[in-house]
Amino acid sequence: MPRLLDTQIFIALLEGRSEQLPAAVRHEVQAERGALYVSVASLWEIAIKSRIGKLPLRTPLDGLPDAARQAGLTLLPIDEHHALHTISPEPPTRDPFDRLLLAQCAIERMRLVTIDRALAAHPLSATATP
Repeated sequence: MPRLLDTQIFIALLEGRSEQLPAAVRHEVQAERGALYVSVASLWEIAIKSRIGKLPLRTPLDGLPDAARQAGLTLLPIDEHHALHTISPEPPTRDPFDRLLLAQCAIERMRLVTIDRALAAHPLSATATP
């Protein structure tokens, strides 16, 4: 089943810090090579956090899409179905970016690879609580 990487996982891969990820997450990433996605919502979240100074990156923002592709990831666009489904991920989460990632997983029949403890136990998560 395809895997959608959450923003933190994408940043770790992008910044060359995958060895710092939990073993279960590294296994998910290795096992699903070729079926790994990063949401455009993650690019949006990174851009916002970078702009307000909460997320320094080595990769320039305009280079993120190419960096994702070079890492073997496929960009998942946001469409109207994803946007409208954000009201229904169960159990709910308050973070709007997490809601969008979960909606994309539900619509696209993917599993979310995450290190977020609040999401790791979600039925759409591919990883156990780290």
